[in-house]
Amino acid sequence: MSSVVERAAAQSRISDWRRRVAVGRAGLAEAFRADGDAKRYLRRHRLLIDSVLREVWEKADLPRGCTLVAVGGYGRGEQFPHSDVDLLILLPDDATEAEQTKLETFIGGLWDLGMDLGTSVRSVAQCSTESTKDITVQTALLESRYLCGSRALFNTLYQTLHGDFDAQKFFVAKRLEQDQRHAKHQDSPYSLEPNLKEAPGGLRDLHVILWISRASGLGDDWRALAAHGLITRAEALRLKRHELLLQEIRIRLHLLTDRGEERILFDFQDALAREFDCVDLPGKRASEVFMQRYYRTAKAITQLNEILIQNISAALFPTEHEHPPEPINERFQAVRELLDARDPNVFEREPDAILESFLLLQQHSELKGMTAPTLRALWRARAIIDGKFRRNPQHKAQFLAILQEPRGIVHELRRMNRYSILGRYLPAFGKVVGQMQHDLFHVYTVDQHIMMVVRNLRRFTLLEYAHEYPLCSRLMNSFERYWLLYLAALFHDIAKGRGGDHSQLGEVEAARFCRSHGLPREDAELVEFLVAQHLTMSSVAQKRDLSDPDVIREFAALVKSERRLTALYLLTVADIRGTSPKVWNAWKGKLLEDLYRATRRLLRGDNVGFDQDVQNKQSEALRMLRLYGLSDEVAETLWRELDVPYFLRHDAQDISWQTRNLYNRVRTERPIVKARLAPFGEGLQVMAYCKDERDIFARICGYFESINFNIVDAKIHTTKHGYALDTFLVMGTGKAHYRDLINLIEYNLAERLANKAPLGPPTRGRISRQSKHFPITPEVTLRPDEKNQYQILFVAAGDRPGLLYSIARVLSEHDVRLHSAKIVTLGERAEDVFLISGPSLAKEKAILQLEQDTLRALQA
Repeated sequence: MSSVVERAAAQSRISDWRRRVAVGRAGLAEAFRADGDAKRYLRRHRLLIDSVLREVWEKADLPRGCTLVAVGGYGRGEQFPHSDVDLLILLPDDATEAEQTKLETFIGGLWDLGMDLGTSVRSVAQCSTESTKDITVQTALLESRYLCGSRALFNTLYQTLHGDFDAQKFFVAKRLEQDQRHAKHQDSPYSLEPNLKEAPGGLRDLHVILWISRASGLGDDWRALAAHGLITRAEALRLKRHELLLQEIRIRLHLLTDRGEERILFDFQDALAREFDCVDLPGKRASEVFMQRYYRTAKAITQLNEILIQNISAALFPTEHEHPPEPINERFQAVRELLDARDPNVFEREPDAILESFLLLQQHSELKGMTAPTLRALWRARAIIDGKFRRNPQHKAQFLAILQEPRGIVHELRRMNRYSILGRYLPAFGKVVGQMQHDLFHVYTVDQHIMMVVRNLRRFTLLEYAHEYPLCSRLMNSFERYWLLYLAALFHDIAKGRGGDHSQLGEVEAARFCRSHGLPREDAELVEFLVAQHLTMSSVAQKRDLSDPDVIREFAALVKSERRLTALYLLTVADIRGTSPKVWNAWKGKLLEDLYRATRRLLRGDNVGFDQDVQNKQSEALRMLRLYGLSDEVAETLWRELDVPYFLRHDAQDISWQTRNLYNRVRTERPIVKARLAPFGEGLQVMAYCKDERDIFARICGYFESINFNIVDAKIHTTKHGYALDTFLVMGTGKAHYRDLINLIEYNLAERLANKAPLGPPTRGRISRQSKHFPITPEVTLRPDEKNQYQILFVAAGDRPGLLYSIARVLSEHDVRLHSAKIVTLGERAEDVFLISGPSLAKEKAILQLEQDTLRALQA
């Protein structure tokens, strides 16, 4: 009976504690929304948790001599609304089985309090061992704070951990950890949806400094670092201010989402902007105003993080006396593999030294960066860069030299941007720093996208990346003065956000720069052409029929020369890859390469005519068929039913594959579906062959929608004897193991085509977060082609599950015959082009109805 009473009393206490935590947190949230004091919230939240945990500890039946220790962020005293409560239960010795049971009961009771816990149970010896093996454990224990239990045991832990602590080893480990963390976030604080905790310029960059400082005995806060001369008082105040802002954003984000969300997603940017009293400005939304404030803070933190890392490194590794500074020239020297200005005032006194400093870092591979005093001086000197500075011929020559150096181009442009040198030298670039892009496929701010494009171009020149894009690497390394492509990349998006066509406005900026910097006319015209046409090649490759010689001729007339063609191809690949990891795929790469090769043949004058092109493809296809033991005669059965457009639109490998599978079933009564791994390495190529009917395209689209596959290209063909011979390139939306799905797709799709069941309704899939917050107004246009033979249907809308199937159903309902489909997905934006025909399209009323029905399908 007594045990029942005790359990009831325990449950009552847990309920009281849980209620106390919930009520306390609600009160703290209300107070924070009223005053916005982040420090007060964090302190009071920590005190609330402390008090409850101490009471729970006192009531618990725990082994004698144990200690409850706060570690990690909770140990640091920063308890955010939905952060884990990190606890260490410290034991004097290894726990017995009975003691282990009591500890498990205690921890289970803590979970009942409604806290997100991170718990560990260790002895002092185990803590020491784990700390040695795992830098994460060592860091968490570094911030340990006594809560209750045996104070003597906690002191033993503290003395053990700090007695043989290797500050130098810890510094090296945390710096490497920071480098790896930054790499995961593309070494940029300028993601459009940044992680304010982990990304460069986030809270973790501040934590790293304080961890290293504490481990090195240099203090626990910014004031202590200033007292040790590692930063100035002004810098300490800036760090404190930036830290408070990020803490406030993080608290508000946790409260807004009611979870431990660390990413400033589009979903929350408007709400956060309102909480920070940001308002819409001409040409700029309130959310953009708020995010630019965040980016400025993140940029300042990356600057100060770099300065502090350098200064703490100098304090921990005092090598100046062992290795005296090595002179580089009269203005600079090398100190600990860092560039150092001999006189901190050199930039103000001799402005030529500003750009020279970046050139020297490129020219001296042994230099890993700049000393902290030099970085500070450089930051102060940015205001010197004005119109007079930019007109100076020597400064112009220095800037061009930076672009032409064989190494360090990306590192130094990024460093110039980080310290506002690049934006001062190129004022147009300064205007796009931190500027967001709401086009649903860029994931970086404009300036960081530009840096990514330069990086991609630079990688084409490096042997270690040649395996990624062999053709691009070969072309880049044989391109005379390839540094001109870096210049074009700097200007290609520099006019975004002004209104109007940014390509044309950017061309004007590029022309002004080239003229001012004295580039030869040929080079200037190349840069201007690339900036003006940087979107053209992608558009032609993805939206036009590359088997149409007129398309190739039109594109060749635009580019005019093989040099321009090669430059535009390289810039286009680098540009698409620099938008988002989701936008680029192997199929887009193949389309661009096909357009490049076809145009190059035409420009070289070795383009063959229609008849010769068909004959060449047929000869190559026959050669491939012979490898499978098939005679030339077997192809004739199928080929006599195919017309010239089929052979123009398919390459020899596709023709051979389809012939091999169809030559003995040309008049089959049952649908044939064959699939194979896409020849270029990503996705599946699926062929469907059956008697032509109105709903075939819709049925196929519906099937792939049902298995969460995206159709990225479709070649639609009707044979002379009335069979549909359609080929699709499809890609899975998840981690699809394509080879394992071939047999399943072949069987199920053939069954669906054979059954001829009524078309079902399209899936009402959820739209993405980006599309929800930055919706695209659907577009539908229908116009005749140049030969007035077909109609071209263009649709654009936010991408979503079921979109293509919805369009296909409308085409089917209007009895429209589909001849080809170009399926283009740019991030969250779908842009599809269909070549169609049909008797109803001769009537204006029917055309208008088709447009209206298609628009309704897009809006659904």
